[in-house]
Amino acid sequence: MEIPVYSKEGEKIDNLQLDDKKFGGPIRNKLLRDAVTMYEANKRQGTACTKTRGEVAGGGRKPWVQKHTGRARAGSIRSPLWKGGGVSFGPRPRDYSYAIPKKARKLALYTALSAKVRDNELVVIDNL
Repeated sequence: MEIPVYSKEGEKIDNLQLDDKKFGGPIRNKLLRDAVTMYEANKRQGTACTKTRGEVAGGGRKPWVQKHTGRARAGSIRSPLWKGGGVSFGPRPRDYSYAIPKKARKLALYTALSAKVRDNELVVIDNL
């Protein structure tokens, strides 16, 4: 498989022989999708965070006695039910990154290069 080599001015200079193993393989869409998903997931920051009832400032004392007030029982003013209280099951910082095997990553790169060559989207420029 050959592709043209161009100069900086855009004139065709030569042809470059490409390795069929790397540039002529089958297009594996699932593998390519897995590699792109991994790349995008590894870019995620993952720092979203909310405070739970234990992390919100205040709320150490019982707001009113348990009985004989006519009000509902309450143990803390920082309960998730209250205004200014903590958040139930809110987001916590976490790591979204994962890895696919090295051989699969390499094969995904070869798949992407093969697809670019097939669609004539790969351009080689001599001496940038």
